[in-house]
Amino acid sequence: MTDQDAPGEIRRIESKLLPLVALAEQVQLLRAQGKRVALCHGTFDLLHIGHIRHLQRARREGDILIVTVTADAHVNKGPGRPVFSHDLRAENLAALECVDWVAVNHAETAVNVLDLLKPDVYVKGSDYLRAEDDVTGNIARERAAVERHGGRIFHTEELTSSSTALLNEHFQVFSEEVKGYLADFKSRCSIKSVGDALQTLAKLKVLVLGDAIIDEYHYTTSLGQTGKGNVLAVRYQDQERFAGGSIAVANHVAGFAAEVTLMCGLGGAESHEAFIRSKLSANIDPVFLVNPAARTLIKRRYIGDDMAKLFEVYFHDQDIASTAISADACRWLESNLKNYDAVIVPDFGNGFITQEMVEVLADKAPFLAVNTQLNSGNRGYHVITRYPRADFVSLNEPELRIAAFDRGSEISALAQTMADKMSCKHLAVTRGTKGVLVWDQSHKKVHAVPALSTCVVDRIGAGDAFLSLAGMGAAAGLDPGITAFIGSVGAALDVQIVCNRAAVSPVDFQKYVTTLLK
Repeated sequence: MTDQDAPGEIRRIESKLLPLVALAEQVQLLRAQGKRVALCHGTFDLLHIGHIRHLQRARREGDILIVTVTADAHVNKGPGRPVFSHDLRAENLAALECVDWVAVNHAETAVNVLDLLKPDVYVKGSDYLRAEDDVTGNIARERAAVERHGGRIFHTEELTSSSTALLNEHFQVFSEEVKGYLADFKSRCSIKSVGDALQTLAKLKVLVLGDAIIDEYHYTTSLGQTGKGNVLAVRYQDQERFAGGSIAVANHVAGFAAEVTLMCGLGGAESHEAFIRSKLSANIDPVFLVNPAARTLIKRRYIGDDMAKLFEVYFHDQDIASTAISADACRWLESNLKNYDAVIVPDFGNGFITQEMVEVLADKAPFLAVNTQLNSGNRGYHVITRYPRADFVSLNEPELRIAAFDRGSEISALAQTMADKMSCKHLAVTRGTKGVLVWDQSHKKVHAVPALSTCVVDRIGAGDAFLSLAGMGAAAGLDPGITAFIGSVGAALDVQIVCNRAAVSPVDFQKYVTTLLK
């Protein structure tokens, strides 16, 4: 193509790019002319020979070939994906001779596209042939949408390649450290084996016990220093409220376990119970213990530019757990702990979990997974050693060092020392950008996993996601290496979520595992 031809070629490509609604109008005109419409839908993050042959074969099934691409916001293939924006992906497709029109679909599945365009033929690759292998359930939903409008599905059998594998290999999506870890992990575990591990988690009956927290984000933009004094001034923009603490952990667990019970304490006058109930997953059975003299803890954070935390305010005047609540909780635990496969305790040290409750948990829980969080409300007096026994312990590095009174020792040696002291089977140390290590007490071995996220939106809650997934994995008796991996995947997905806006989704989880291990 010469320089003179370029403007005409650009106009030709641009003419093939239409909004979805305009494309629907075009399809109606084509159908009135007796044209058969074939539709392909996908991400098409890296256009390769497999895609091209698939599209060329699809073109032979209709007089017109339309392609829709999933918008960036709905590409649930893990942090760092898509590599290319939906505008670029659409333009690449429009440049192909076999493609007549392209549109971006701003929805999670193609069902809305199928209902709008009503194609005569919906063309998918052979890897979408078995609906039972689809963790999302979208294949079945899309088939129903095609058939209710009189269309049919056609599966191509052309050369297949994986955009994910090509991107991982050639586009430096992951660091050399992560690529080395994944290569080693793939030599031992397949995508299927991780899926089988998740099925094991689905059989668990789990109790989550811990502090209820209402997290508030007050979003601001910076105005700079005030005219008088060294004070930062901001302009208020908006606010958002999240169900945090043990509520967030229960929601993470509920996506993967069959049955979940949440026990936490609420205040009387300001309980926020209706809000909390509205945020609970459907398979969570709540047990709320109410102290009329207290109020449910609110942590209000003021957020500046680029999600930077400026400062936070605790609304918390009295411990939730009164003597009566502690006694009620202990009685309930004594009677019910035997009914659970695992007890996960996110202990934020805000006054709900009393030492009497700790003793019952340590004595009676069939499997006990614990984190004792270090925060500004408990710094200096809240450490893991308040638990005389736990089976799985998850701490960040400062929490471990403070509990051990050890500033400088090598971290894996320190983890082993604390595991010996706690008589626990596994002790995990989360290290932010350095990833996580899990000490396996039975085999006297460290399992180290680098940070698996390529993009961080908000670190709040990542440790809770790790505790939830890894705690269940340990309770289910999974290999410690797989336990460390699934906990790390949960954390990698959670740092893409603002605070506790949503729980880690099993569908997103399995999609990201596929992204990592292809």
